[in-house]
Amino acid sequence: MKSSGTHGTTGRGNPATDGRSAVLARVRAALSDVPSDEKPDDVPVPRTYRRTAAPGDVVGLFAARVADYRASVVCCAPKDVAETVAGLLERRGARRVVVPDGFPSEFLTRTDADLVVDSPPLSVHRLATVDGTLTTVAAAVAETGTIVLDTGPGQGRRILSLVPDYHLCVVRAEQVVPDVPEALAGLEPLRPLTFISGPSATSDIELRRVEGVHGPRILDVVLVVADASGANP
Repeated sequence: MKSSGTHGTTGRGNPATDGRSAVLARVRAALSDVPSDEKPDDVPVPRTYRRTAAPGDVVGLFAARVADYRASVVCCAPKDVAETVAGLLERRGARRVVVPDGFPSEFLTRTDADLVVDSPPLSVHRLATVDGTLTTVAAAVAETGTIVLDTGPGQGRRILSLVPDYHLCVVRAEQVVPDVPEALAGLEPLRPLTFISGPSATSDIELRRVEGVHGPRILDVVLVVADASGANP
């Protein structure tokens, strides 16, 4: 049988390749007049953009934005955290959950779930067999509905919030800041930071939304406020 000639082509341009070439061409054009010996630090970058949002109900905004991402947000008073955590675990059918070192023990007094510790560090296979993970946060961003983990007490290794299918996160109202610049200003840049905005999801494949590809498919946020209606204490 004779070969038809060129293999792997259809006569049409590859949109991904064409798009990449166009972007790279624009970058090269923009850099064409930059001296070869110039370094990034040689040119000052203006920082005149807005650094913080106007004050307002940042806690209420955070709850609304998290809900926009198809995550569950439950507001409760400090005295009700343990009961709220237990109720959510039961609702999700989470019988075995990972609890990182430093997670407040008083938040676990009402649940009868099997609490799995990450010491010694659990393997990926073991993590894949648990029902979920409990964590606290380092910060939360109202404008983007984002929670930030930095592997501090109650948060554990990054993998704990990436492998299990369910993530329950406890956020205190005072940890909520208006926007990303303010959150970054209060974080340690040398720590491994994980920014989570809702359950894991992607639309890379045929533009169809698929959840749980590279992280938890289900995210519950327990928002601890002085007023259980959601008002900022």
